[in-house]
Amino acid sequence: MAIALRKSDEIKKLRAANKIVGGALELLRINTKVGVSLKELDAMAEDFIRSQGAKPSFKGLYGFPSAVCTSLNQVIIHGIPTDYRLQEGDVIGYDIGTELEGYFGDAAITVPVGIITQEDEALIACAKDTLYYAIGEIKEGMRFKELSLLMEKFIKARGFVPLHSFCGHGIGRKPHEEPEIPNYLDGKDAKAGPKIKNGMVFCLEPMICQKDSKPIILENKWDVVSADGLRGSHYEHTVAVINGKAEILSLA
Repeated sequence: MAIALRKSDEIKKLRAANKIVGGALELLRINTKVGVSLKELDAMAEDFIRSQGAKPSFKGLYGFPSAVCTSLNQVIIHGIPTDYRLQEGDVIGYDIGTELEGYFGDAAITVPVGIITQEDEALIACAKDTLYYAIGEIKEGMRFKELSLLMEKFIKARGFVPLHSFCGHGIGRKPHEEPEIPNYLDGKDAKAGPKIKNGMVFCLEPMICQKDSKPIILENKWDVVSADGLRGSHYEHTVAVINGKAEILSLA
């Protein structure tokens, strides 16, 4: 399947959908406090998204039951909101999607609850720093595999490893489009595969494990943890390639 090249009016619509994602994530960030439940946070974000005239695109997607992926501590991605109430020292990831007038938005953050350990601070920083480093390195004409390799090297230089079997992706009129963008080089040749072009819109989302890249899906069929059983982190932005470089669409 060909990777879509978006015209400026389409990028404008994608920016509008993604701005709502950014606003919802900021709302959750400032309300991440000891005692609040994951279901309360999910409802808060859904109410905000709908108040902006958008739909929470994750709700019902592939059967996911909620508006927000709430990934707590050892859960790296796709956590289902529960009645669990946040406690001091927890680490919580939020991943949110929206649909506005047929165009999709998607982004994620990982947030500390109160005071966390230095190790957990480094874990969260790895995901965030990898994301912004990769966005800054994007140039028209580079290959997606080169971008994946850059992220893998950055993550490993921080002493962590990328989660395998899950990846970033194209986005537009569907929540997930071509290409798939792993956070590691899949194969041996970074000079293979499609090139990044102006007009492409895609999501980068570093998913960080501490020791083992192997994913395990828990009994609820959604929560993804590392085989090492340790805490993880996740950050994501939707970007558009404009005038040869990446511009973040998913800021509040």
